[in-house]
Amino acid sequence: MFTGIDEVDWASLRHAYGSAEDVPGWLRALASADTAERATALDGMFGAVHHEGRVYDSTLACVPFLFALAAREEVPDRGCIVELLVSIGGEGVGGAEGVGGPKGRERAAHSGSGGGGASAEGSGARGNPRSAKAPRTAEAPGIVGNAENPRDGGTPRTAQDPGTSDGSERDRRAREAVCAGAGVFAALVGDPDPAVRRAAAGALVRFLEEPPRVLALLRQRLRAEREGCVLLALTEALGLFAHRYPAHADGALDLLAEQSAPPYAPGLRLAALGQLALRAPGRLPADLVPAAVQLLQQRSAQRLRRQEQAGTDTLVRRIRRLRPSDEQGAMLLRTLHSALGDRVDDRIALLTGQLTSPDPVDRCNAVWMSAGLFRGWRGAYDGPVRLLGAQLGSEQDRLRDAAVSVLAELFALAAPAADDLHALVAARPDLWTHRWERSSPTLGGPLKALARTGDPRAVPPLAQLLAGPSAPVGLGCEVAHLGRAAAPLAPAVRHRLGRVPLDSPTAARLAAPLLTAVRAVRDRHAVPELLRLLSGAPDGLGARDAVVGQVIETLAELGAAAEAAPLLRGLLRTRHAVTAAGALWSADGDAGAVLPVLLRELAQPDPLVRASAARQLAGLGPAARGALPELRRLAGAGPLRERLPAACALWRIAGDPDPVLPVFRYAWTADPRTRAPIARCLATMGPAAAPLHDLLVTELTDPRRHTAQQGAYGHRDIPDDEELLWMCRGVLAGL
Repeated sequence: MFTGIDEVDWASLRHAYGSAEDVPGWLRALASADTAERATALDGMFGAVHHEGRVYDSTLACVPFLFALAAREEVPDRGCIVELLVSIGGEGVGGAEGVGGPKGRERAAHSGSGGGGASAEGSGARGNPRSAKAPRTAEAPGIVGNAENPRDGGTPRTAQDPGTSDGSERDRRAREAVCAGAGVFAALVGDPDPAVRRAAAGALVRFLEEPPRVLALLRQRLRAEREGCVLLALTEALGLFAHRYPAHADGALDLLAEQSAPPYAPGLRLAALGQLALRAPGRLPADLVPAAVQLLQQRSAQRLRRQEQAGTDTLVRRIRRLRPSDEQGAMLLRTLHSALGDRVDDRIALLTGQLTSPDPVDRCNAVWMSAGLFRGWRGAYDGPVRLLGAQLGSEQDRLRDAAVSVLAELFALAAPAADDLHALVAARPDLWTHRWERSSPTLGGPLKALARTGDPRAVPPLAQLLAGPSAPVGLGCEVAHLGRAAAPLAPAVRHRLGRVPLDSPTAARLAAPLLTAVRAVRDRHAVPELLRLLSGAPDGLGARDAVVGQVIETLAELGAAAEAAPLLRGLLRTRHAVTAAGALWSADGDAGAVLPVLLRELAQPDPLVRASAARQLAGLGPAARGALPELRRLAGAGPLRERLPAACALWRIAGDPDPVLPVFRYAWTADPRTRAPIARCLATMGPAAAPLHDLLVTELTDPRRHTAQQGAYGHRDIPDDEELLWMCRGVLAGL
């Protein structure tokens, strides 16, 4: 296995933590009879030699020895070695591997059954979690600084230089090396070890570039295989084969169609349907969703029977009963949801079947699947949301907490579940707050979700928390969602705002959420507390400086800027000049006092300051005509973050749509994040916005949320998208 290993100059090679002189020891330990030694060695390989999916010169040197280890039946845990080889030779994000490849595994790092917020937009698959590969970037040769051993808690110090080609060249060589040894995978497809057969199925498709031979091996193995986990891997491999080799896809699709029907087991049929949905939707049965729901229920019944028939009641089995999970089932449903894509009605029907399953594990998986659907796609979600609310009465904390977490992301869309949320809040005061170790308490999920729906029944428990000694710091932000219904909370909010320690480092953190609440309830009685936060301006603000802009905006919104005029004038030479000038304009309408300040700020080198000045100039309307030349220049070229506010200001000041609408059209398409501010400006234009009618109609008919991003989401993505739709409807109504 290790012929020639000592002839390699490992000390001259590098891995993520420096010299690769420890690599031969790890390679030998992979063949050890000691489980702990093998685990340590595998951690070293994934954590240093193949750190975050990167390929180093030492990684390339390991490939022949890894193949030799994988081919020897006496070596334990060879499935992990095959997975390591697959990861080393794998393609980057967006490569030909598609949903089921190593990158798909990374996107599904949080499984649906694991309660970690996985979405159906990712995909899931088996495999060692250490094999998830990060996006590769080109690496400069060499290591920055002194090498540290990962076992001693060091951190990788790889010099990253996107301008070099060394990293991509090593990636190419790694793939070539694994492809050169891919004949080993052909033998391992029939290995006695099921874990090896499972890992080899996908490896065979990815690296043995002989499509007819690969398909014949998969077909042969399918006929002989009896292990469920291997059959699922073979099914995924068939789907990958159809994707990689379209000219040879029919044979693989025929096998998948065969597997999707009786007499195959329900889980395998579900897997085959998912692959068909991904690769050949035209081959799906007309009754796909009812069939999938029925198969899910049959599979769950089989799984529960196996658990009941299990032998000795061990500690592990007791733990699994306390925290039941079904990652394999979650993966199957993730694949199917992802394949259905924009077929939102079908996905809602599938979710409905999952959320009404008698098996709480299926329902928990469904809750996390729903998160991906809600975040990424627009639809009529009242039905699924009610079913999420029904999970709040579950005796299983895991299911209840998952439902609460998803409902809290929906804001107003969670209204159909408000009765269930209120029932949980009323029954469980202990859930009103969540206490973290060595940290301040935060608002509990059920009460947060209820407040975000705008339901006034959240007011009494929030009042109790505000009256207590340790109200959650961020509570004010959630109060804001109640709008004027939160008026009874105004005195308590004022009281807390008045107790913010002015010179404490925590002043801004404590004040910011309370200011949000004051603005939401429009509490003009809070003006003294607001002026207190501005006292000492312009030089003595201290820790409050971070919230001065928010204080000024709050005063302006309350119509109380005149009472702060002396303090605001003192800020006209500070970094808060733009906000202070806007507030002074709202107080006395004296353009002569504020226009020179805003023109000065419009010429600052900081683009954020220029954009802010443009927004305030828009508020002056025709009185800011002196700013038109500079605003036209900013709107005509440069980054969108400047062009957009400048264009909005041009409209508000001059009322001419001609120089404005082209900027809006370009920005709307180029950057979806600009659509909400554009829609707000269009709402003021009336019929003049008619030339952009097509953009608005297209937005309203697009099933995809404008905030949807692959692999990322923000907690306000859903309400921000719903607000955009509301504004688009309003603009169209005004044309």
